[in-house]
Amino acid sequence: MGTLDGKVALVSGSGRGIGREIALKLASEGAAVVVNDLDPEPATQTEQDIKAAGGQAVACVGSVTEDGFAERFVNTAIESFGGLDIIVNNAGYTWDTVIQKMTDEQWDTILDVHLKAPFRILRAAQPYIKANPTDYHRKVVNVSSAAGVFGNPGQSNYAAAKAGVIGLTKTLAKEWGRYKVNVNAVAFGFILTRMTEAVSGDDTFVEIGGRKIKAGVSQAVMDRVKTSNPLGRPGTPAEAAGAVYVLCAPETDYVSGQCLNVDAGSR
Repeated sequence: MGTLDGKVALVSGSGRGIGREIALKLASEGAAVVVNDLDPEPATQTEQDIKAAGGQAVACVGSVTEDGFAERFVNTAIESFGGLDIIVNNAGYTWDTVIQKMTDEQWDTILDVHLKAPFRILRAAQPYIKANPTDYHRKVVNVSSAAGVFGNPGQSNYAAAKAGVIGLTKTLAKEWGRYKVNVNAVAFGFILTRMTEAVSGDDTFVEIGGRKIKAGVSQAVMDRVKTSNPLGRPGTPAEAAGAVYVLCAPETDYVSGQCLNVDAGSR
């Protein structure tokens, strides 16, 4: 018997990396999960893996920045599983450069995916949450970043968006407490994903939404992470997912409006 039996969860950006691990963890604890990715293949794979392990899942493919996506995402949960109890706003990526070289497109794109999309999803969920009160606590976990708390050179767009996520979280905790909804954020430090693994050279890119985005970090950066981190290593997606799960569990029913730093004590 899982701690999330009977709950229904939305997890954006859950086809790969941290989001996938969040979806798998919530499903392993009994939640029915609406999986999302920009691309069909990873979303379907996560859905199939959850089902193969005995869980419940359905894929909702699409960009979180598309007009109408938020409503479709929320409705998928309600129509497929009969409710909505957990929202994890995780989708996102980075598109880095120093401010004097940053284009309006880079700025707008990153704020759209990291800040506007969570706002839209939460706005779309509010009518259902208000109209369907529960005797248990619903949970929202918004994924922020250490960059949003402390700043990070070359990431003014990402840092601004993730700082906004924290402000959104704290405000919504005050607005939604009356509905028995806990709203919290997690601020991840250096977590190993396809966007942060050590690579040689400067020619490693991934395609996201039709754009080629530089992926990976140099070995020198990875070495600095290891020496500056009290645990001596980056975090894993599964460890990141564990922090999200804690904020979805009933044991944290009196925790709201908080931002949990998940960075091994690096700051």
